[in-house]
Amino acid sequence: MQRLATSDPDFEAKFARLVADRRESSSDVAQTVSTILHEVRARGDAALADYTKRFDHYTLASDADWQIAPDACRAAFDALEPGLREALELAAERIRAYHADQLPADRDFTDAAGVRLGAKWRPVDAAGLYVPGGRAAYPSSLLMNAIPAKVAGVERLVVTTPTPGGEVNPLVLAAAHLAGVDEIWRVGGAQAVAALAYGTDRIRPVDVVTGPGNAWVAEAKRQLFGVVGIDMVAGPSEILVIADGKNNADWIAADLLSQAEHDPSAQSIIITDDAIFGEQVEDRVDVQCAMLSTGATARKSWDKHGVIIIVRDLSEAPRLANALAAEHVEIATDDPDALFADIRHAGSVFLGRHTPEAVGDYVAGPNHVLPTGRRARFASGLSVLDFMKRTSFISVSEEALRTIGPAAAALAEAEGLPAHARSVQERLK
Repeated sequence: MQRLATSDPDFEAKFARLVADRRESSSDVAQTVSTILHEVRARGDAALADYTKRFDHYTLASDADWQIAPDACRAAFDALEPGLREALELAAERIRAYHADQLPADRDFTDAAGVRLGAKWRPVDAAGLYVPGGRAAYPSSLLMNAIPAKVAGVERLVVTTPTPGGEVNPLVLAAAHLAGVDEIWRVGGAQAVAALAYGTDRIRPVDVVTGPGNAWVAEAKRQLFGVVGIDMVAGPSEILVIADGKNNADWIAADLLSQAEHDPSAQSIIITDDAIFGEQVEDRVDVQCAMLSTGATARKSWDKHGVIIIVRDLSEAPRLANALAAEHVEIATDDPDALFADIRHAGSVFLGRHTPEAVGDYVAGPNHVLPTGRRARFASGLSVLDFMKRTSFISVSEEALRTIGPAAAALAEAEGLPAHARSVQERLK
């Protein structure tokens, strides 16, 4: 775990190294994934069966082995303990309401030149949703991916999820039922992304692939972008907590560990203007790590990637936060909006002492599929728009063409494209 202070003479050099640390897949992962994609494209279902047996120790033989039936999803939902079922329903309801508000409006207008212009938004035909099943199974991720797709109007929703040893998390099945998923395939890893992109005899291809996964899944999405659309290339989880000394150290320690427990490569950073409070948080991280069932993973993450940054004043925090462009940013101060006003780069921001990042993971409403690895500088979290595309349209009357056509012809001639110019000039005769 690193300790930095803005008062140190070498702070800027150390902070620059922190910002530049990628914590992402190596060239070995890229080569392995490239081989897997080639095999799936060439051998289809046979390659999927081979990889599933090798990595998940599960044999894909009959149709029942390949797919999980809708009846099984309904049964899993019905079998949930009532309190858990209500929690899942509340999450789905809030996610649906938030994303329904993101639906874009079509445009259709006539400008001063008499040209009719506009755009229509339409959903993609089919979306593939990757749901992890390795370290943990995440029904929340299924809701966060499937519900925006449904709100967008996607007709065919396909889930791929690994089922190690044939085991599947019933909560994932229940979430699939609640979200209206059409197909669930027992395939994981880079090979699942390849199947969604290329299609096989069993699995029809989709137009967009979304959802989090390990380094191999992320690399597969990166290599397949262009064959299909993707939400983003996601790396290990991140949290940045900006906190003053008035906070409860146990609360902040738990917030930092909420991301550290995901993966040994996850990163948790705290910026505080109170060095004593920073030490208290560090102590509470040690205590809580020992009590977590995920403590071994969290410990590795905190020891290798955890950072405590002491600033002279919290007014320094936004500059540092913007450079880090973290996936999650918590602002635990009396007036979080004052700092939030200066934060330009973050996947999602959590305002106030009673807004833990974990609320955003499940029931707040905004999507928890967020840019990592400083990509919040140019990317946003998953939204309805990731499952839609915009088609512009133009309608030019004879009179309007006489108004704007000569300029189009002149520009075409200047670019050395006479056929472009002629297509306008012929209509102007």
